[in-house]
Amino acid sequence: MVSADPDPDSDLDALLDVARRSGVREVLARLNARVPHRYTAIYRLSGDMLQCVHLIDKTGAVQPGFLAEVSLQDSFCQFVFRDGIFQTENSAFDHRLDGHPYQGIVVSYHAIPLVLEGRTLFGTLCHLDTVPCDLPAPELDLLQRVAAALPPFLERPAG
Repeated sequence: MVSADPDPDSDLDALLDVARRSGVREVLARLNARVPHRYTAIYRLSGDMLQCVHLIDKTGAVQPGFLAEVSLQDSFCQFVFRDGIFQTENSAFDHRLDGHPYQGIVVSYHAIPLVLEGRTLFGTLCHLDTVPCDLPAPELDLLQRVAAALPPFLERPAG
């Protein structure tokens, strides 16, 4: 894990430069390298479904089926949309998720909504894992700042 730069503005500026040069996927790879979470992803809301449009996996494995698409009502994203943020270090012990179908499956989840110009909800930007992971406050702050700045790049091709 790379340690956080003490200047959050330079971190954000560097990531936006990466978005301009290499695209959103490379931004996610850079974010993922900074945190202990196995996955960093963008989910796009499409009707009542969330589709994983970008996924970085530290192991380089093929995307697990349970992360590819999920109904809004079965997702943790529904809480992000409702509350503007959702975090759990260990969903197995998070009573807010009692009875949820992904409790204990997606164990660690830290997410911010992605909102396009005109206040249109695009989806979520998240770090997640199947084991407990903490997200340090500076990394949460950076995730929020990236989520606010990334929408103009979401529909652009890389390069």
